[in-house]
Amino acid sequence: MLINNYKKHFFTELSNLYPLTEIQSFFNILIEFKLNLSRVELALQPNLEFSKNEFDFFQEALSKLKKEIPIQYILGETEFFGLKLKVNNKVLIPRPETEELIEWVLKNSKLKTQNSKLNILDIGTGSGCIAISLAKNLPNAEVYAIDISSEAIKIAQKNAKINKVSVNFIETDILKIEELQYTFDIIVSNPPYVRELEKEKMHQNVLANEPHLALFVENNNPLLFYDKIADLAKSYLTKNGNLYFEINQYLGKETVDLLKLKGFNTIELKKDLFDVDRMIKATNTKS
Repeated sequence: MLINNYKKHFFTELSNLYPLTEIQSFFNILIEFKLNLSRVELALQPNLEFSKNEFDFFQEALSKLKKEIPIQYILGETEFFGLKLKVNNKVLIPRPETEELIEWVLKNSKLKTQNSKLNILDIGTGSGCIAISLAKNLPNAEVYAIDISSEAIKIAQKNAKINKVSVNFIETDILKIEELQYTFDIIVSNPPYVRELEKEKMHQNVLANEPHLALFVENNNPLLFYDKIADLAKSYLTKNGNLYFEINQYLGKETVDLLKLKGFNTIELKKDLFDVDRMIKATNTKS
């Protein structure tokens, strides 16, 4: 079948589910992934035909898109902070907001690592996106990463190997940890923070496919993970070490107040590219 003819079918099948621009994006991503062709290269070859293998791949992808399975899970990979990462439904798909968090960490850390080594801990690592990005961009850092999910740890280990970085992955439940093995110059976390009451605002493709363990917290204790991690940070951050959080956009003030109660007095709340409260940095100014 001619690819251009199939494209019309592809658009028709998805037109009731997705905006036109998103369907176009899906098609371009799949063409580049399977045929290694850009949109321009495809346009210059109007009579190009699918092989049977290619046709079967697109049919399967189309079927999954009709079920609203995220394209990152269909391909089994995504790009994040300039890196290729494997993903499946055992880990969250990394978001652009988390790239902003990493940029913030790097901006405050690169000068420190020129002449000294940094110890970094990533809590709730998932695909390893934060830990691996930091390890790639801070070669003098020793990076540790924690997750409760053995399946997530497996994916994160693969991603570290693919991107040729060393990260010490640890499978454990942060809520049950009473002490850490080392002190850290940086502790960073993007923990579960979506309240159950916020489910109705979320897209169905997220609710049906991404791991709820990594997304949701109970309505009556939405800062559960921040509370626990802040306690550990007070004891295990070095003097002037920094704690970074990605946060629930609706709970910025509450998260700042929690950190103040824990004894942090240098706290910065930062908005993301969508102009909502999304990140916090707290500095351990006491030894």
